[in-house]
Amino acid sequence: MAIGESGSSATGPSSSPRRLGAAFLGLLHSHVELFGIELQEQKARTVSLLLFAGLALVFALLLLVGLSTLVLILFWDTYRLPAIIGLCVFYTLAAIFCGMRLRAAIFDESSPFHGTLEELANDRERLLP
Repeated sequence: MAIGESGSSATGPSSSPRRLGAAFLGLLHSHVELFGIELQEQKARTVSLLLFAGLALVFALLLLVGLSTLVLILFWDTYRLPAIIGLCVFYTLAAIFCGMRLRAAIFDESSPFHGTLEELANDRERLLP
């Protein structure tokens, strides 16, 4: 009986670190899986945004060329220089506006992995006293 008692007491303390390790690995696995899912979602979103931004840029440039040509044809005989200057001023203001919006979007502080960071914060609150 002494061997059985020592065996049961040996599995008791050693099973606690095993369970802790298993719980830690399970927690780590779920976080890595969540991070991978969010990374795939962010990648798909970025590719979609780039594709539609490129197409919008191409069509907007074609529209601007067409409209600029129309304006110059309409005002070529009477107000040639004011029409050209007006188009240049319009394009300059539009470029400044777009540059400011781009700068604001670049320095936006929102996190793309909000779910993962939230789960890590929840786990830290649960584990710390």
